[in-house]
Amino acid sequence: MPAHLLQDEMASSYTTTTTITEPPSRKLQNGDGKLEKNLLYAEEDIRPEMKDDIHDPSYKDPEGPKPKLVYVWRNIILMGLLHLGALYGITLVPTCKVYTWLWGVFYYMISALGITAGAHRLWSHRSYKARLPLRLFLIIANTMAFQNDAYEWARDHRAHHKFSETDADPHNARRGFFFSHVGWLLVRKHPAVKEKGGSLDLSDLKAEKLVMFQRRYYKPAVLVMCFIMPTLVPWYFWGETFQHSLCVATLLRYAIVLNATWLVNSAAHLYGYRPYDKTINPRENLLVSLGAVGEGFHNYHHTFPYDYSASEYRWHINFTTFFIDCMAALGLAYDRKKVSKEAVLARVKRTGDGSYKSG
Repeated sequence: MPAHLLQDEMASSYTTTTTITEPPSRKLQNGDGKLEKNLLYAEEDIRPEMKDDIHDPSYKDPEGPKPKLVYVWRNIILMGLLHLGALYGITLVPTCKVYTWLWGVFYYMISALGITAGAHRLWSHRSYKARLPLRLFLIIANTMAFQNDAYEWARDHRAHHKFSETDADPHNARRGFFFSHVGWLLVRKHPAVKEKGGSLDLSDLKAEKLVMFQRRYYKPAVLVMCFIMPTLVPWYFWGETFQHSLCVATLLRYAIVLNATWLVNSAAHLYGYRPYDKTINPRENLLVSLGAVGEGFHNYHHTFPYDYSASEYRWHINFTTFFIDCMAALGLAYDRKKVSKEAVLARVKRTGDGSYKSG
């Protein structure tokens, strides 16, 4: 069966997919009876249980002096040591055993899914639903990734969407590539991040026992899942040297996962096209999507954050969507929310930059 037919079959079989269609365009008239503007897409009609990941264009940074940067030297030192170890790991790659290579790739893909399919599309945006076995897998994979627990990740990500590229955005891209990539982790959060992040409704996360269990035991779990296990498995099971196991399977793999995720915050906000909404900075960046297993279609994602595919095209350079669809075929994922083609084209016509090409 051709790939596109298989994709359509898996997308529609075994479980339901909620297709989101754009409401009929309503017009506002001025005093002369002329058409003034279209009302924007009514997100509140689509997913009434979730509003705090929808961009709030009314929020503006207050005027006045910016707070002084406060460096977090512990994070700076640890991040520096990690990347030094990863650079040394690159020199060891040619002398690794094949199984160590495969183990590193396997661990990379699983931990990446813990971020993309778990912390991002499931817990941050509630763009699909997952049954307990899948949620358990994703919380373990998310712990393997070590990018803060799912609760904190989802909280910061919702703030990123709602207050995008303001001081209340944890990794505000207007502060430059380095800040949005990694610098935001090396300094104290801007007071606006804490203030506006604290105003978000996180009741759904607090009510999920698995998420809160992970949060409670996160530090020891991370030590085991992100560092000890990926190092000991190659060393114990196929006789890899401890040096290769630590620097390649653990430090290099972890650094790559981090930087692939960070590129969504940095490169995908600065480089690429804006076919869906030219009024926002997030961009379509295929190279980022390759590294971040499907998260580089960022202009689409910020325009339609409730789409489970985070892309118009489902499986196109999007391993995360393929994974979710496979889980749906097994009955473990359901209620996948997908924006209709008509809604996409209407938005492209209204706010796109003219670069749109139908897939």
